[in-house]
Amino acid sequence: MSAVLDSFEARLEPMTLDRLDAVCAIEQRAYSHPWSRGNFTDSLAVGYHCQTLVAGPEVLGYFIAMKGVDEVHLLNITVAPEYQRQGWAPLMLAALRGWSRGQGAMWLWLEVRQSNQRALDIYKRQGFRQVGLRKGYYPAFGQNREDAIVMSLRLDERESAWGGLK
Repeated sequence: MSAVLDSFEARLEPMTLDRLDAVCAIEQRAYSHPWSRGNFTDSLAVGYHCQTLVAGPEVLGYFIAMKGVDEVHLLNITVAPEYQRQGWAPLMLAALRGWSRGQGAMWLWLEVRQSNQRALDIYKRQGFRQVGLRKGYYPAFGQNREDAIVMSLRLDERESAWGGLK
């Protein structure tokens, strides 16, 4: 999948070990409690759906998802801070929806920090609905923990492999 937004041509490509330095650098800049390099290498090793959004040699973002029987669980989706608010997250979510349908999934699930209003807004605009709350799910500063909002999206059987309706 490729797209042109704000005069960038970008495409999704499988995440590879040679891109992990760039991915980890984005993760460090984007989050107060980032994933470790080991989280990414483990995700690649077990065969999760790991994609990078690239423009030329530059990594703009990435996502990692785990397939279940009839669902997909989005584990991480990140856009580099300097490329946020340019439509890249919805583009990656659309690609994930299409891939998920292609895998036979009926549902897409995720957790998001309760304080991450910008992400919550994106997910809601994409059709996700809050279905639960996980108390103390995320690490926070000190000994504190932050709740996660659990969200799901029912995948329409009419969706094409690219996330749009047939």
